[in-house]
Amino acid sequence: MPIDTAVQSRFEQLSRYQKRRFLPEDARLTRAETVRFFFEKLMERAIHSCEELEQWLLDRSELEAALNQEGTILYIRMTCQTDDQALAKAYADFVENVMPVAKAFENDLNKKYVSLSERFALDPKRYAVYIKGIQTDVELFAQENISLEIQGELLAQEYQTVCGAMTVDFGGKECTLPQMSKFLLEPDRNLREGAWRASARRRLQDKGRLESLFDRMTALRNQMAHHAGYDGFCKYKFRALHRFDYTPEDCRKYHEAVEEGVVPLWEKILERRRRRMRLEKLRPWDMAVDPWGRPALKPFQEAAGLIQGCGKIFQQLDPEFGKQFSQIARRGLLDLESHKGKAPGGYQSTLYEARQPFIFMNAVGLDSDVYTLLHEAGHAFHVMACADDPIFPYRHGPMEFNEVASMGMELLAGPYLSVFYNTQEQERSRWEHLEDVVFTLVWVAAIDAFQHWIYEHPGHTCEERQAAWVKTYRRFGGELIDWSGLEEEMGFLWHRQLHIFEAPFYYIEYGIAQLGALQLWFNARQDLRTTLVCYKKALSLGGSRPLLELYETAGIRFDFSRETMGPLMQTVKKELDL
Repeated sequence: MPIDTAVQSRFEQLSRYQKRRFLPEDARLTRAETVRFFFEKLMERAIHSCEELEQWLLDRSELEAALNQEGTILYIRMTCQTDDQALAKAYADFVENVMPVAKAFENDLNKKYVSLSERFALDPKRYAVYIKGIQTDVELFAQENISLEIQGELLAQEYQTVCGAMTVDFGGKECTLPQMSKFLLEPDRNLREGAWRASARRRLQDKGRLESLFDRMTALRNQMAHHAGYDGFCKYKFRALHRFDYTPEDCRKYHEAVEEGVVPLWEKILERRRRRMRLEKLRPWDMAVDPWGRPALKPFQEAAGLIQGCGKIFQQLDPEFGKQFSQIARRGLLDLESHKGKAPGGYQSTLYEARQPFIFMNAVGLDSDVYTLLHEAGHAFHVMACADDPIFPYRHGPMEFNEVASMGMELLAGPYLSVFYNTQEQERSRWEHLEDVVFTLVWVAAIDAFQHWIYEHPGHTCEERQAAWVKTYRRFGGELIDWSGLEEEMGFLWHRQLHIFEAPFYYIEYGIAQLGALQLWFNARQDLRTTLVCYKKALSLGGSRPLLELYETAGIRFDFSRETMGPLMQTVKKELDL
């Protein structure tokens, strides 16, 4: 199958943030020998002063940013058209042939920097985060894990391909699963049930393939932890993710706090929904529809309307955000509409040499699409806020704060939804979003607790895993929905969460950050101008400061205990009139 020309040409005119100083302007980093040559030059360079060490860091940043961008573009093209064999092969070739070269040099470069930093003392405040991360990576490095990391990337690509191929014949049309979600907003309960069951049946067709795929993933991850000298993948992954400010035990405290303080609020939300819908019990297809039976909110017809509307929101919230979003759209760095062959979900990915964001999603004309674009745009503004930093790792923050940027934007933009809705619709959208915030805290607890179980029980069977998921899901509100006759569908519900497959243990960040975003929302209601100043200042720091300092700069607390969670839930409860 030939490469889709629109997907292929999207980045052809992408300009660099600045002229290259270390790499030749025409150097393309899709060839292993080319990449090896430039890494060897860095390894061989003699350093005699602090100034030369800093220049060495800048040259390394230039190489790594350019290399990262090459891989990102190939990944974007692949996810935009997962059924294009040429695009899939191009990405797989990069993963299998180029990435191993970079990974092989990464540890040597890290060790060289650690050694040099002992001889040439750079500004301790400026480089404290950098050196701590480098020292941790040196500690974790195991040569055997290079090939395993590559295998992991390829397994993640396989997951994308499996999910991207899922379509359903419904109502005389072939629909992607994101497109099927529109039917779950229809007042006709029989129609909703039919759509839900059709999508669930389609997912179950690939349950065996996904279970086998995940077994390979977990075996590989446990092997990596063992090679690095850890007795479990959880401890290893926390270090690899540079989680210096909280522990697995803190995550368990989050689970307990959610179970105690958020699940009861979620239960009130669902009970009110059940009463309004005049149902004896809620079924899975009753969760997204308007409980009053009103038609689904339809904020836009096509992606152009979504872009135009969100552009107006950002302009009203802050003219700088409006200008930046206009630039993103004008440069063609948005791919928003769902279509056959497109990978599921949504993401913002950074083109690090251009220092520009790219936004990918599966819009089908729903209210949730608006929030998805607001969310990903928050990430994009973060990228643009710290683009000037010359140190590559500082041009992205820790995920626990990156998600504050995105989730915070969803809430900060809420008062401006009138560009899509009338007053009644806007209030409805706001309520539905706050309910979704409560669900997010609950769902994050379930997913994170399940991931801890997975890696605390190496060698478990598929049946044991399914049972553990059901128990965990019920613990966090799953029993509030009637799944009778749908036990198999519930047992494999976690297959929908791509993070479990592609980014193990990357999900608690959403819960931590949601609490940070709620604090931003609370602050903005008191003083929007000051809140935005603090928010933008924190974004501009990228990853150059410790996590706790990023939160403090934003005017919020890094805390996910009962003490912080309780008052926030009381505020949400009051807003929802519960």
